[in-house]
Amino acid sequence: MSNVYDNILGLIGNTPMVKLNTVTKDIPATVYAKLESYNPGHSTKDRIALHIIENAEKKGLLKEDSVVVETTSGNTGFSIAMVCIIKGYKCILAVSDKTKPEKIAYLKALGATVYICPANVPADDPRSYYEVAKRIASETPNSVYINQYFNELNIDAHYQTTGPEIWEQTEGKITHLFACTGTGGTLSGSAKFLKEKNPDIKVIGVDADGSILKSYHETGEIHKEDVHPYQIEGMGKNLIPSALLFDKIDEFVRVNDEMSAYRTREIALKEAIMGGYTTGAVTQALMQYAQSHEFAENDIVVLIYPDHGSRYITKVYSDKWMAEQGFVNNCVHNYDEVFKTEFIK
Repeated sequence: MSNVYDNILGLIGNTPMVKLNTVTKDIPATVYAKLESYNPGHSTKDRIALHIIENAEKKGLLKEDSVVVETTSGNTGFSIAMVCIIKGYKCILAVSDKTKPEKIAYLKALGATVYICPANVPADDPRSYYEVAKRIASETPNSVYINQYFNELNIDAHYQTTGPEIWEQTEGKITHLFACTGTGGTLSGSAKFLKEKNPDIKVIGVDADGSILKSYHETGEIHKEDVHPYQIEGMGKNLIPSALLFDKIDEFVRVNDEMSAYRTREIALKEAIMGGYTTGAVTQALMQYAQSHEFAENDIVVLIYPDHGSRYITKVYSDKWMAEQGFVNNCVHNYDEVFKTEFIK
C-alpha cells in the first residue's frame, strides 16, 4: 500500500518547498519556502527529536520506563512528547514563562509533565529553564537529557535530512539559505551539508533583537548589553549553543519583534501560508538583506519556515496581542483595517 505508515513517526521529513510569489515580488531571485510545518508535529523539531531519541536507544541509554527530559520553547517539546508516546517513554519538559498557555496545554495533551520557568533570568540562574531541566535530569532515575543546545546530534539530524532534501529539491541550484537560529541545529546541519556540495552557497542566520548571536559571530565575544526581552519564541539566545556552527554561516541578520510580526501576517494574507512567528522573522531578514545585497535573476533562495501558525493564534495573529505590543498603531504596512473584525448589531 502506498502512503501508509506504521505510526505517525513515519511522516517525519521530506517536507515540501513552495515558491513565494507576492511577498518577495520585488526581489529578482526565485524564493522558496521549505514548509517544516508539514512534519506530523508541525515543526522542524520533529527531525531532531526522533534522531536523538533513536540514537539514545541504539546506545542502550533508553529502556522501558525511561524518562526523556528537555528544555524547550514549545516546538521541541511537542516533538519529543510525540516521539515518547510512540516509543513508550515518559516526558518532562522545562519551558519559559514566555510560552503561551495554549502551547502548555498542547504539551500536557501529549502527556508531558511541564515546569514553567522565568524567561528573563541569566542562563546560569538555577531558575532558568536550562538549569531546571538539568537538575530534573540529574535527580530523575533512568532519565536521558536531550540537551538540544549542546547536542551534536541536533546538527546531525539536519545534516542527514534537511540539507539533502533542499539540495535535491533545488536540483543543486540553491544559492542562498536563510534560517532562524535558536539552538542553531537546523541552520548548522543544513549549511554543513550544502557547503560541502557547494561552498559558494551563502548561508544567512537570522537573529532576534535582544539576542547575542549576531554580535558574537562578528566579534567572537559575548556582548551582554545586547540582551533584552523580546517576543519571538524559539529564536535568538542569551548563551552560545555548541549546536550552532558559526563557521558555516556567512552573515547574520537581526530582526525585531514588530517587523517580524507584520511579516508573519503578510505571508498568511498574500501567500496563504499560516506560518509561525519565525516564518515572518526569516522573511523579514531576507527583505533586510536585499537592501544591501544584490540578487540575480537566476539565484535560488531557500527560506526555512520552521513551524505552523496555529500555535500563535493568540499571539502574532491576534489583534488584541498586537495592540498590546503597540504594533497595530504603528503598522508601517498599513494593514490595520484588513485584520479588523466587523460586528453586526
